[in-house]
This record gives sequence, C-alpha cells and structure tokens, in this order.
Amino acid sequence: MASRILIQLDCDHQPSTFDAIVAVDAGAEVLLRHGSVTPASAVPLVHGAMFTRGGADLAATAIFIGGSDVAAAEAVYDQVRKTFFGPVRVSVLLDPAGANTTASAAVLAAGRHLPLGNRSAEQIGAAPLRALVLGGTGPVGQRVARLLARKGVAVTVASRSLSRAEEVCERIAAAVPGGRLEPLQADGAGTHGPATDAIAAADLIVAAGAAGVTLLDAAGRRRASQARVLIDLNAVPPAGIAGMMATDKARQEGGAVLYGALGVGGTKMKIHRAAIGQLFASNDVLLDAEELLAIGESLEA
Repeated sequence: MASRILIQLDCDHQPSTFDAIVAVDAGAEVLLRHGSVTPASAVPLVHGAMFTRGGADLAATAIFIGGSDVAAAEAVYDQVRKTFFGPVRVSVLLDPAGANTTASAAVLAAGRHLPLGNRSAEQIGAAPLRALVLGGTGPVGQRVARLLARKGVAVTVASRSLSRAEEVCERIAAAVPGGRLEPLQADGAGTHGPATDAIAAADLIVAAGAAGVTLLDAAGRRRASQARVLIDLNAVPPAGIAGMMATDKARQEGGAVLYGALGVGGTKMKIHRAAIGQLFASNDVLLDAEELLAIGESLEA
C-alpha cells in the first residue's frame, strides 16, 4: 500500500512546525514542506501530486494549505482546486493560521448550550438567536460569523473599522443566502456607542480579536446579561473578555457558560487531527470551515 504523503503548502517563508507536527501525529507518513507558496508556484507542486500516482493510490497523497496570511492561503486554495480536472485530483485541507479549525471548535462549543440550527417546533417562528462577534473581521472572527450565519443565527460583526465590517458582512451574505448579518463599529472595549445595544441583545458573544486586547471590559460584561455563552479565543493576557481565563471550559458564571482559548483548543486539535485522517480516505475531499465543523459535530455525536 502506498505511503500517506502530505504536501504542506505554506504561504509563509518558513512552513509551520505546528502544522507539520500535527500532520505526523495524525498519520501522515511522509511530509513534503514548501514555504512562500503563491497561486502560481502551487501549480507545479499540485501537478506533482496529481500525476505521480494513479487509481486508488491517489488517495494516499493529500495537500494541506496554511500560513499566517489567510487571504493568501485562500488564493492558493482556489488555484489548487482549479488545477484539478476530472478524477485526477487529491484531497485538500485549508486551515491558515488555524482559523478554520478554531472557528469550528468555537461554534461547536456554543452549540452545546444553544440550539444552533436545531430549533424545536416551539422555537420556530420566534426571534433568531443573536450573536456578537468581536474582532469579527479577523481570520477566525470571519469564519465564526460565517458558520453561525449558516446555522440561522443573526450575527453582528464588530470591528474598529465599519467599512471592514460591512465588507465582511457582504462577503458572508453572498456565500450564505438568507444569512442575517449586521456590521458594527466597536471602539475600545466595546462598551460605548452602538455596541452597547448589541452587547445587551446577544445570546452568544465571541471575542476573536488580536492577542492581548480586551474587547469586552467589565462594564460590558455587566451589560451582557442576556448572553448564555461567552467565548474568548485570546490566550494571551489580558483576556479578550474581562474576567475570563484561557482554561475556562464550560465554566458556569451567573447565567452564562464560559469558554477560553484553551477550553476550545482541545476540540480544535481533535478536529485538526481527524481532518488529516479524512484526507486519506479518498482523493476528492475538500475541507474548508464548513466541512471541519461537520467533522467536529460527528466527533461529538
């Protein structure tokens, strides 16, 4: 049987050692690492994956696309898919900066306590669940917003830049017909101006901003009296949501359940490893955020 080869296409100069180690631990037997990959330079690498094996052995070759620049990685992902033709293809996982696996784990955590996309007969027709994604224009925030919108949640995408929030909402709306999305400019710790109402109305608040930046301060926490789940994806002090710890995992505080970055991180790693394994199940698997969330849901089931 052919050895399981994973081709790591990283848009950074130095390919991620984190992604490499996870790949080996998840069952990749041979790892081919390439840095500074662009859409153009990816094409011959993909051809090498496509044409060296045939038949069932194609499933033993797969591609992982990563890097810290999410937009650059997505451009490579689009080019890789365009390079395939007919049955001559290999499976591909897109997870730049861990954005897709982290967002999937966060939505999975929220779904343990909120009826995301699975509302009872009495709830159908009622007002939709409302989520506020702070740092919503960043790599992880955008994907959290997209996954929640697909679950029928009304999502407010908050950013320091209103134009960026509007752009993200438009892009998600194009990908999720019928999605309920609203842009919001949130300054400081998100407790002044229009953010006040969004905080008070949210059933779910996710902080997905830059490391070490508090997006929801203590005053904001007090206003978030309706929130049933708070998720802070920042592992670097100070917390993205005041009073939370990176190790929080379904910690109950008042009427809310709290998850910190490390509390979500265990699920993220399970999804990542399972996704690597799934790449070698066939030669036509494409794993973006939605597919990774589905993997996580199957692991929970």
